[in-house]
Amino acid sequence: MRSVTYSMSVSLDGYVVGPDGRFDWTAPDEEIFRFWIDDIRQAGVHLLGRRLYETMLYWETADQDPSLDEDTREWTALWKALPKVVFSTTLTEVRGTNTRLASGSLTEEIERSRAEPGKGDIAIGGATLAARAASEGLIDEYRTMVHPVLVGGGVPFFPRDERRVDLELVETRTFGRKAVYLGYRVARGDGGGSVADDAPSTVDSN
Repeated sequence: MRSVTYSMSVSLDGYVVGPDGRFDWTAPDEEIFRFWIDDIRQAGVHLLGRRLYETMLYWETADQDPSLDEDTREWTALWKALPKVVFSTTLTEVRGTNTRLASGSLTEEIERSRAEPGKGDIAIGGATLAARAASEGLIDEYRTMVHPVLVGGGVPFFPRDERRVDLELVETRTFGRKAVYLGYRVARGDGGGSVADDAPSTVDSN
């Protein structure tokens, strides 16, 4: 079965965006950028909340810049080719190659993606949407690129829903003095509380 994965850069104290709205500390060096290129290759579809969708619109036209290096062009091509589903209660249409608005709940869209032919992970992007997926017990893997910075608050990577979720460490990698990658798989069926019993069935990712 296709895994549902949540991959983002995160501060050492657990935030994807600081209290000032900045995330410039996540800017990748060449080695980390190559890692994220390899990561996106593993995805078969990407589910996004509205904010991340609007941020990623940049990549729809980035390849028009003649000064882009080879790695950036490769990332752009991979992102544009990847099927994307946007969850929003305010948008009535979306732009971008291979991009559509979600027509069902988060659970329904994930079930639809799992039933469709094809390979690759079901990637979730955006902390708000991922928090909803986590509360419904839908995330199979957490992939964190931990940067050496404490931002003191902001948007957390992990949901704050007072639920215990047992994880298994499946991969680690150190990138010089820049960052450490930690990949965890959710441990299922061992009483760790990895599945929510009263999860809502609708998504408001705004």
